[in-house]
Amino acid sequence: MLMTVVFFLVSISSSIVGSICGIGGGVIIKPVLDAMGIMSVSSISFLSGCTVLAMSVVSVYKNVRAGTAKLNVRTATGLAVGAALGGVVGKSMFQMLKESVGNENAVGMTQAIVLIIITLGTLIYTVYKNRIKTKEYTNLVLCFVIGVLLGIMSSFLGIGGGPINLVVLAFFFSMSTKEAALSSLYIIMFSQITSLFQTIAAGTVPEVKIYYLVGMVVGGILGGTLGSKVNKKIDDDGVNKLFIALMIVIILINIYNAVKFGIAS
Repeated sequence: MLMTVVFFLVSISSSIVGSICGIGGGVIIKPVLDAMGIMSVSSISFLSGCTVLAMSVVSVYKNVRAGTAKLNVRTATGLAVGAALGGVVGKSMFQMLKESVGNENAVGMTQAIVLIIITLGTLIYTVYKNRIKTKEYTNLVLCFVIGVLLGIMSSFLGIGGGPINLVVLAFFFSMSTKEAALSSLYIIMFSQITSLFQTIAAGTVPEVKIYYLVGMVVGGILGGTLGSKVNKKIDDDGVNKLFIALMIVIILINIYNAVKFGIAS
């Protein structure tokens, strides 16, 4: 019972912040649960993905309905379709790595190291983004290709989307902070739906306790709802400050995880 409460609290708090910033929440859930060492890397990735899916569906619906930010449906859909395909590839890559290595600690260490690199790069970009000249591409083929790459990374890492989405959306499409956050959640929603169906169809659903799953999905729904309300009340600068603080925390947690998994493997 205690662990169910812990899982719920991790889920709802991560989903609130994830909904506000547009990072999905998985980039917080995955490292935190990895650090706790409660279950396998595969099980954590599955729970994280389900939670992020629930949160993203609620967040997109709430934000679009409230008109919190503009959603460029054409660009976002091109990215989302690409991300859905990339999610299939990323999931397959994860399964191949797990089977070839045969050691979940080694897989966890690899994921943690990649997350450190991605999150550090995102942090640096965010701090200096006012000095960086952005692009404004509209080509649907390019949107699709970029979406595929985003989907591969998010699915392989089990984070649902993460901070890299925001950097890509800001740089390649000159989106504002809130517009990028909404588009990121839209992309995450598509990629996580595809990833879940792929996992079920392939029969690779890891063993998880049903009350953990229910607790985290409920936390994701509530977190998405609360995060959407908070998002309406803060400006882009507030979102940026929260995002930077979050990136620093995530980097520190992943450094701990990389060392822990490295020693265990």
